[in-house]
Amino acid sequence: MELDPKYDHYDYPTTAPVAKPGHPGHLTEAQQAQVHQLRMMLESEGYTKRLDTLTLLRFLRARKFDVNLSKKMFVETEKWRKTMLYAGQPLKLNGRTIALDEEVGEWDKDGSFKKKVSKWYPQYYHKTDKDGRPVYIEQLGKIDINAMKNEGIEYEHMLINLAVEYEKMADPRLPACSRKAGQLLETSCTIMDFNGVGFSNARQVFGYIQEASGMSQNYYPERLGRMYLINTNWLFTGVWRMVRPLLDPVTVEKIHVLGGNYQKELLSQIPAENLPKEFGGTCECEGGCGLSNAGPWCDPEFAKPAWWEKKDDAAIENRPTEVGTGEAAAGAPGAATATEGAEVEAPAPAAA
Repeated sequence: MELDPKYDHYDYPTTAPVAKPGHPGHLTEAQQAQVHQLRMMLESEGYTKRLDTLTLLRFLRARKFDVNLSKKMFVETEKWRKTMLYAGQPLKLNGRTIALDEEVGEWDKDGSFKKKVSKWYPQYYHKTDKDGRPVYIEQLGKIDINAMKNEGIEYEHMLINLAVEYEKMADPRLPACSRKAGQLLETSCTIMDFNGVGFSNARQVFGYIQEASGMSQNYYPERLGRMYLINTNWLFTGVWRMVRPLLDPVTVEKIHVLGGNYQKELLSQIPAENLPKEFGGTCECEGGCGLSNAGPWCDPEFAKPAWWEKKDDAAIENRPTEVGTGEAAAGAPGAATATEGAEVEAPAPAAA
């Protein structure tokens, strides 16, 4: 796979573990040319961020390598990053319009928001599955929007938190997981627990899912590896029957609806020591798995500062690039090294 010396400063493996066309390290000549074409089109319109090869490939795969549609999706994503939207309007917090690139490094620095919201909506990353991907868990039946509002937590806070978590999955979580696995990992393994979802809270649960799904599909393409929907009841089954035909077949293949007998299948994908005990595993983190943030991204051997933690991030001058190939561009087989002062762009959090 050709790497661009101006944008591709990866310090983790860049070859996908499975040799699928369109995936990093397994491109056809036509697909490599489409990466160059998309980058040149975006450069011509003044874009300088997130033009690295892995990011562009995700947008291309999401649009079946239609360059014009991929460009449209990328441009819409960049607009959204500058001004996040809620219900079609600019999302504001305390009268302030939210720009994601500025928010990600400042959001919930002391962890107080996560600790507060976890009481009424547990959602967290916790260790890895057997493929090395980060495991993301949401307990939807515990959502209590009214209780959160009484604590001053509005829908806007939840959506900003969701976007920030997507960013932190992209960097530092996925790069750390890739370093530990010795191969490129770009997706997550998600567990959605519907235990407790019924008529009384279905509206607020599915309303939030709709907003969250829209964000992931529109702005974080190709981030879903596997999704397990557990403790689903007849109410969900009815909704799923209506929704399933509307989804891309590739996405449907990744989703496993398990009902209440899920432990065996979860444990076939997630090591018991990595799965919280309440879901059939053996993990009991001190202070609770939901607040532990345990994973390779906290291990000094694999963790490195994320792009949003770097203070010397230099702007890239918009001029024609020279493209290198293979080891010459990466500096080592399957990996590339960040150069001093260059903008580091990791793949941008769990999306289909």
